[in-house]
Amino acid sequence: LAALGVLLLHLARYGVTHDTDEGTSAHLFQILMFGQGPIVAWFAIRWLPAAAAAGLRVLALQVAAAVPPFALLYWFEHVAR
Repeated sequence: LAALGVLLLHLARYGVTHDTDEGTSAHLFQILMFGQGPIVAWFAIRWLPAAAAAGLRVLALQVAAAVPPFALLYWFEHVAR
């Protein structure tokens, strides 16, 4: 959700820009999205064997939370030209 917030804040401040330099917002987005990978992997390793149904629901929620930032990023890159 923080990554989505970074994208929305960038949109509110600068609008849709197509710069050659990615900028701080892009780097924050990349760090936030990549940084959650090890945490999600640890969660899956720890909780899926113990409580598979609950663990799968949490993982599905995590994937659902990752889709809007990537959809907005796709929109920035391909649709809003």
